[in-house]
Amino acid sequence: MVSKIEQDHQRFKQIIHGKIRKDLRKFLSRGELIGREGKKFVSIPVHDIDIPTFRYGDNQGGVGMGEGGEGQSGSGPGQGGEQEGRHLLEVDVTLDELADILAAELSLPRIKPRGQHRITTVRDKYSGIRPVGPAALRHFKRTYREALKRHIAAGTYDPDNPVVIPIKNDLRFRSWNEVKKPQSNACIVYMMDVSGSMGEEQKELVRLEAFWIDTWLRRNYEGVESRYIVHDVKAAEVDRATFFSVKEDGGTRISSALVCCKELLDQHYDPGDWNTYLFHFSDGDNSSDADNRLCVKLIDEELLPRSNMFGYCQVTSAYGSGSFHGVLAEAFKDGRADELGPKVVLSKVNGKNDILESLQTFFRQGR
Repeated sequence: MVSKIEQDHQRFKQIIHGKIRKDLRKFLSRGELIGREGKKFVSIPVHDIDIPTFRYGDNQGGVGMGEGGEGQSGSGPGQGGEQEGRHLLEVDVTLDELADILAAELSLPRIKPRGQHRITTVRDKYSGIRPVGPAALRHFKRTYREALKRHIAAGTYDPDNPVVIPIKNDLRFRSWNEVKKPQSNACIVYMMDVSGSMGEEQKELVRLEAFWIDTWLRRNYEGVESRYIVHDVKAAEVDRATFFSVKEDGGTRISSALVCCKELLDQHYDPGDWNTYLFHFSDGDNSSDADNRLCVKLIDEELLPRSNMFGYCQVTSAYGSGSFHGVLAEAFKDGRADELGPKVVLSKVNGKNDILESLQTFFRQGR
């Protein structure tokens, strides 16, 4: 039986989700989205939500009405202002809820995993009914049915006044069994140019986009591993903290990151077991035309055959040429498409307002 307070709570969640969806672009553009690494929640600041409070009426007696003077308001040091305050409420939202809000806003289809599901996990499946259990698992329909059967059997059921009140013996609760479930796995490899032309502003754009990519893919897969590669003229795998904090310096050789990525996949990720997503972030500078041709060859022959997609996101820099986007666009005019569409997907991000469109470009095929 759903209580009134549970109904109110669900309604409040719907209001919060509506506010988040309406202001989704604003959260990104102002950097108000705060991810809690390693947790299942993020804190979202939501403006202009009325928080439920107790209000006192005009009581004419009772407790608290004894002698004593009324307090003085609006005088003395620290006097409050006269302008109406703006309510700011921070709410915790699960990453799954956030991903669903993102999908609704961008009309993203659910991803269809490829490959075989060889790895299994043990999950609880609610598949039965029992007479005892916690209130959170109470089954309303089954409880009502038991109460109705009891009233009919006792001859106390009146069709003209169909009041059915469950008692303790009528209560029914969902029960669960442990079941083995195939687990779809995904690997995300992030590659970022950290040459001298990639500054803090560019890395902040990459950080925000990577957060949303992680959020969406984790909503679609049971198991997700993220790996990080940075490069200038040389490439190396690093941890997440280093990926977003390493200082930029030196020239650029993009092929070094692609070779490092190939070696990583060779060692750890069998394409028969993993759905692999590759994302490269750069301002578009590269060392030479020869390296551009090598990059195209590596992507086409080594990376595309073992991945769901290769996404290239070019972030604008005052010092970058931006030419690599054109190189890939020319080399992969058809995107090396299969039944789901292009596997090479390109986007440009000039600022935080472009991140949502970039995500839509990457995932609108449901790949």
